[in-house]
Amino acid sequence: MRTFVYVDGFNLYYGALRKSPWKWLDLYRLFETILQPHHDLLAINYFTARVSRTPNDPSKPQRQAAYIRALQQFRPEVSVHYGHFLTHAVSAPLANPQGPDRFAKVIKTEEKGSDVNLAVHLLNDAWLDRYDCAVVVTNDSDIAEAMQLVRHQQQKRIGLITPGKSPSSRQLTTHAHFRARIRPGVLAHSQLPDPIPGTNIRKPLSW
Repeated sequence: MRTFVYVDGFNLYYGALRKSPWKWLDLYRLFETILQPHHDLLAINYFTARVSRTPNDPSKPQRQAAYIRALQQFRPEVSVHYGHFLTHAVSAPLANPQGPDRFAKVIKTEEKGSDVNLAVHLLNDAWLDRYDCAVVVTNDSDIAEAMQLVRHQQQKRIGLITPGKSPSSRQLTTHAHFRARIRPGVLAHSQLPDPIPGTNIRKPLSW
C-alpha cells in the first residue's frame, strides 16, 4: 500500500522528544517500525519552522539545522516544509497581582503555518493520487477537517500516530482508520547514525 506520512514537527517534539535523549530521530525507521509491513513507505513530509537563538539557548538554531541536514542526507524520502514564527507583544493577566495593576505586556512567540501546510499537502497529494494511505503524526485537532475530506471524498485510508502520553484528540480519531502511539522504546530503537555516513554531520553534544 503506497503510504505517505505527514509529521507536525513541533507536535512531535513537544509531545515525545523534548525531555528525552532521543532527539536524533530517524523518522523513516520510526514509522517503518510502527506501521504494518503492508505499508510501502514512499514519502515523509516533515513540517516545522526555523527556530531562533535565545539568551538561555544560543545554539538552538545550529542543533535544528544539523538535525535537518542529517535527515535529508540520510533519508531521501524526507521532505522538509517550513512555516515561521510570529513574535508580538500581548497583554496578559498577572497570576498574583500586587497593587492596582492586573495585566502586563509580555512577548508571545507562536509557530505559524505548519498545520496549514500539513493540511494542504495532505489534501493535494490525495487529489493527485500519490498515496493509498496517509499517516498523520500530530495531536492538533486543526487537521481534522482535512482528514475528513481525504477519507470521505477521496476514499483514502487515514492513520493517526499520536506523539507522547496525552490522550489522542477525539476530533482526529473520528476520521482515522487506525491509530498508533509513539512510545519511548521505539524512539530509542529509531536513532540516526552518528556521524551520518559520508558526511561530517554529527549529533549535537547536548542531545
